[in-house]
Amino acid sequence: MEDARVKNASDVDTNILSLREGVASYLHDADPEETQEWMDSLDGLLEESDPERARYLMLRLIERANAKRVPLPALSSTDFVNTIPTKLEPEFPGDEKIEKRYRRWIRWNAAIMVHRAQRPGISVGGHISTYASAAALYEVGFNHFFHGKDAEQGGDQIFFQGHASPGMYARAFMEGRLSEEDMDGFRQEKSHPGGGMPSYPHPHGMPEFWEFPTVSMGLGPMNAIYQARFNKYLQDRGIKDTDKQHVWAFLGDGEMDEPESRGLIHMASLYGLDNLTFVINCNLQRLDGPVRGNGQIIQELESFFVGAGWNVIKVVWGREWDELLEKDEDGALVHIMNTTPDGDFQTFKANDGAYVREHFFGRDERTKKLVEDMSDEDLFNLRRGGHDYRKVYAAYKRALETKGKPTVILAHTVKGYGLGHSFEGRNSTHQMKKLTLDDLKLFRDNQQIPISDEELEKDPYMPPYYHPGADAEEIKYLQKRREELGGYLPQRREQYTPLSQPDFEKTFKALFKDSGKQKVASTMALVRTFKALMRDKELGKRVVPIIPDEARTFGLDSWFPTLKIYNPNGQNYVPVDHDLQLSYREAPEGQILHEGINEDGSSASFVAASTSYATHGEPMIPMYIFYSMFGFQRTGDNFWAAGDQMGRGFIVGATAGRTTLFGEGLQHMDGHSPILASTNPAVIPYDPAFAYEMPYIISKGIERMYGNGAGEDENVMYYITVYNQPHHQPARPENLDVEGLHKGIYLYDKGEDLDNKVSLLASGVGMQQALVAQKILQEKYNVGAAIYSVTSWTELAREGQRKDNEQLLNPDAEVEEAFATKQLKQTEGPYIATSDFASDLQEQIRAYVPGQYVVLGADGFGFADTREAARRFFNIDAESMAVAALLALAKEGKIDRSVAAQAAKDLKLDDPAAAQPNLDSDDEGPENAAE
Repeated sequence: MEDARVKNASDVDTNILSLREGVASYLHDADPEETQEWMDSLDGLLEESDPERARYLMLRLIERANAKRVPLPALSSTDFVNTIPTKLEPEFPGDEKIEKRYRRWIRWNAAIMVHRAQRPGISVGGHISTYASAAALYEVGFNHFFHGKDAEQGGDQIFFQGHASPGMYARAFMEGRLSEEDMDGFRQEKSHPGGGMPSYPHPHGMPEFWEFPTVSMGLGPMNAIYQARFNKYLQDRGIKDTDKQHVWAFLGDGEMDEPESRGLIHMASLYGLDNLTFVINCNLQRLDGPVRGNGQIIQELESFFVGAGWNVIKVVWGREWDELLEKDEDGALVHIMNTTPDGDFQTFKANDGAYVREHFFGRDERTKKLVEDMSDEDLFNLRRGGHDYRKVYAAYKRALETKGKPTVILAHTVKGYGLGHSFEGRNSTHQMKKLTLDDLKLFRDNQQIPISDEELEKDPYMPPYYHPGADAEEIKYLQKRREELGGYLPQRREQYTPLSQPDFEKTFKALFKDSGKQKVASTMALVRTFKALMRDKELGKRVVPIIPDEARTFGLDSWFPTLKIYNPNGQNYVPVDHDLQLSYREAPEGQILHEGINEDGSSASFVAASTSYATHGEPMIPMYIFYSMFGFQRTGDNFWAAGDQMGRGFIVGATAGRTTLFGEGLQHMDGHSPILASTNPAVIPYDPAFAYEMPYIISKGIERMYGNGAGEDENVMYYITVYNQPHHQPARPENLDVEGLHKGIYLYDKGEDLDNKVSLLASGVGMQQALVAQKILQEKYNVGAAIYSVTSWTELAREGQRKDNEQLLNPDAEVEEAFATKQLKQTEGPYIATSDFASDLQEQIRAYVPGQYVVLGADGFGFADTREAARRFFNIDAESMAVAALLALAKEGKIDRSVAAQAAKDLKLDDPAAAQPNLDSDDEGPENAAE
């Protein structure tokens, strides 16, 4: 029956099944006769005219329907022409001739800086062609759109394309912010007298200049999206008025193949980020060759962004094409534009006008005739849209006028534009770092630089920069434009009010007490610490909880009703748990950034929040908590960028450890995140063992980040590993060694004074194993065991390495011994170390242990089993620790080796099945972190 119905419907010209893949199949036809009249009209048009005319009229109808707010599916792609028709372009407000002159000077100086960096004895190179292709895109922004930090509305945030950095340096040179000496220090950050300049946008290398690191491709687009979202967050929470601040991200078309570049663009439309504009420099080339040799990357990106809900503006052709397109009455030229692959467009620019005439316009007799009166030179000089000030200005203005959605501008350009025939459109242009003497002369002529042949021939390795002087008309114009727009860019500032904390003892009193019968996991201790801090209204509002869909796992669901989840649209539904005390609550003023199953987006939110003290002058305290396995392993690149951007905040690896998250298996068992974290110089890893340690670590972290004020605070991020295994929490020791706690190690228990002694070092849940091992050694083997709480293996190693380096640089000096060494000398060795992580973590301090050092670690892949079985398998449990201590004593001749051998047999170290389950635990399941 259904087959017959479908067949019957397809035979009828009236109500066709769907307009587009089912979009209209459910719609009721209220007037079939009128519908038939419309269908007949279309049939008549096709009989009397041609498909091109019908297409035009249909597109105009869609355009009109959209203008009248008729809900229609968006066209996924349009013709390969400019989105904004020439007649709708606004008047260009500047003096284009003046702007063009100093744009040429900037392009010259950018290329010459890179060329000079390739001089003999230096040869550090750089990239010339990216900025050359994007100069107009940047200069229209600098002259007319980008607001500096002194603008009344606040400064814009610009994510500059990494490989275009020479252009930003060259502009700063024209502005008088950089000298020739500075320019010659490009890529020589340590060796150049007075300090050099980093290769790319690295705030860590130039903290008063660069604001956003972008050259790790893919991070720029992702971080720009979440910077724009964080701006809205600050606005909606009443912390800062960011309503007129705009985020611009300059990207490359090749970069858009990175998963991070495209994978989160839907979030920008979901949050209605009309304060965000992507400018994608579509020069059609990646580092080695064409981005889409057989296709059209601009058309592909248009479809992708339209589908994600963005406003798309294509800037494909310069003004020289306007007249040709106006004459293209039958659409032949547009057809060739639509069907020419990018590989051919690249080849056209690597040849000449005659080649373009034959291989582009010559594809159709109508287009060949269209250009018969134009010279080959005219044809070759038909510019792409991204090099035309008027076209680019129109696109930028339209972007800022668009409300309710983000905008992407797809600008068609030529890589190496203006550098000469040897560079333009060549596959190798990205790697070309210097120009021959002939290239220099041609480049000078093309850019009309008033430098003589003699000056160029004098030293081809060091051709001169060009600056007409501060009193030149062009420089005065440039300076005035930046003054009116609020100051120079790029620029980074640190101006904020230091944060004060509430009374330490009073605030954390509960965490310093013995937990009694209640067992508390370190995850809950951390949550309680932040909860206590957030009772202080001023400090509390600055905490930004960031959660990738695991709040209930971490015991943070209690924050939902009070702090609420940020959503600019509020909560327009009744939550299924609305009648519960811990109901899921969303609100425009919500404080929690609940990012869903999205570690990349969460890390990008962390970057935006952790650098707010500089980008907005508003110090915020991000607390990004995640499954530890999916943090540094998955998004470590963005934490590296956060370090470059000098982010400050707390990164929390919850459900940490290779054995503690029992039952989950290999993909979930983290045995190495502190090791990965230790490779990031900006990260301070801590693995606390006791609840009372947590307030000290958190409070000290905030003090280091924001306690003293701009210029004095530290650019550090704390990585804290916490666990989901509850256990008894002791009271804070009376004479707690606070200095040792912060520096990484303190003596927790001296142990009994017996004939033989060992020292046990442990962190995190490894401390519980050390406590049991101490009992075994003292009660069964008459061995006194001191216990050290190692809060940070990495900080101990770093401090020791600094002392080593100090000694290397000063061989004759008496350098103080490492802190770890001094601390461990309080007790006798041998020293046995353990944690719930791979042995590489504990191995970091081997050089600073004053005696025999034995490391036990969870080396290898994790697996699903009980905690006890897993710990026995990895030999990091109490029994293994005790046997390791006995064996170490035997090696020193203090006991007979047979004692250790018998202990290993009695304690069944080789049998995971023999490990006794912890019947004292209150766990309800492998992921439970609650009390």
